[in-house]
Amino acid sequence: MKLPKKVQIKEVGPRDGLQNEKVSVPTHIKVEWINKLSETGLDYIEFSSFVHPKWIPVLADAAEVAKLIKRNPNVTYAALIPNMKGLERALTVGIDEASVFMSASDTHNRKNINKSIEETFPVLQEVVDGAIKAEKNVRGYVSTVFGCPYDGAVDVDEVKKVVYKLMEMGVYEVSLGDTIGVANPKQVNDVLDELLREFPVDKLALHLHDTRGMALANTLVGVEKGIKTFDSALGGLGGCPYAKGATGNVASEDLIHMLGEMGIDTNVQFERFMEAAKYIENALNKSLPSHQLQIVR
Repeated sequence: MKLPKKVQIKEVGPRDGLQNEKVSVPTHIKVEWINKLSETGLDYIEFSSFVHPKWIPVLADAAEVAKLIKRNPNVTYAALIPNMKGLERALTVGIDEASVFMSASDTHNRKNINKSIEETFPVLQEVVDGAIKAEKNVRGYVSTVFGCPYDGAVDVDEVKKVVYKLMEMGVYEVSLGDTIGVANPKQVNDVLDELLREFPVDKLALHLHDTRGMALANTLVGVEKGIKTFDSALGGLGGCPYAKGATGNVASEDLIHMLGEMGIDTNVQFERFMEAAKYIENALNKSLPSHQLQIVR
């Protein structure tokens, strides 16, 4: 098995992790949590989303969070941006990177963005152009790559179409999402085989959810295929408000632990990371799924 020496973990807990929580976390708690994450060795944190507050009320304080966090110069602070209004808000408070998002399946895209896939492209092109003009990098998310809660199986050709369009717009990387956690290792292998025939491996990342407990197994397939960037959320937090039944992301600490045991460097200091995990666990007043078993090191 040929393995990379190092991979990048992109922590999406403060955005993707909290967006599915039923109770809003106070702003000062979010800020302190992000500050703690910033000192773990992570070099990328997606801290919030600049969607309209009525769609995701628990992230309505994105601007306040951006103003209050203590910026580590070694960390990229990114935010999810749905449209030009969101980008304008984000640029006024300072983001390092913008993330745009859409689905590979039309029904999920309509539920999530209220537009068809074709109608979404020009909206995202505006955001990408505006962000690049402001000298910000732009990353793209594609949801429902491995299955849709409404449309079922998703044709890989539809995935390719969306990835092509995002790359043509100017995104530097596309994160492939298993939004409802239905993927299995063989499917991940087959989909990546198809995509890697047409796209450079360093332009693709994986964003895996753990609904059926297969996110780490699917990660291993990605690593074997040469993928070196993985999205994850501390404690396995998260889900999709527009995908019924979807559970959390792959837990960052499980991912970091597995890769570390395999001799793959993530640059994350595990003990510090667990301190940040305990902090948000206490703040949410709940036991995070990934902490029910103690890791012995």
